[in-house]
Amino acid sequence: MASKSATRPATTPVKKTVAKTAKPSAGKSKSTNLKYADKSVGQPELAAIFESIKEMMTRYDGKASLKLHAPTGGQANLVSHKPVVIGGRKRDELWFVSALVQKGYVGFYYMPIYMNDPMKKLFSPEFIQCLKGKACFHIKKASPSIMEEIEKAIRIGYDSYVKRGWV
Repeated sequence: MASKSATRPATTPVKKTVAKTAKPSAGKSKSTNLKYADKSVGQPELAAIFESIKEMMTRYDGKASLKLHAPTGGQANLVSHKPVVIGGRKRDELWFVSALVQKGYVGFYYMPIYMNDPMKKLFSPEFIQCLKGKACFHIKKASPSIMEEIEKAIRIGYDSYVKRGWV
């Protein structure tokens, strides 16, 4: 009895498929706002949290070298535009805090805590429980204690950046 491999030719051509890449249509530019569109539709509490955080950030807009970017569409970024050298690398800008409406939470991105783990001891356990990763807090409810902690975090972070000469 002959085996199946004996009846098949030794070399069977293999058809390779190449993945097609999407190309933008001619004359149409890709919108960068699509990724950061406000995802709070139908979730008014998230919009309220975002607006509260954005209002806190607005208080620091124009202080030293800080500038508020993209304060609409569910995204706000507070960035220092003072050239600094950190770890031997020159940076023309340094992100301070950001708020971004996600589906189900508002992301509060707090850069001062990123490389400063002991800073976590300055905040309440309730606020630290919202920390997901190194610098992103998932804010799901606008409790007064959490909002006070966010305000405190921005103040402490600003003082830390001033002390280091980053703003």
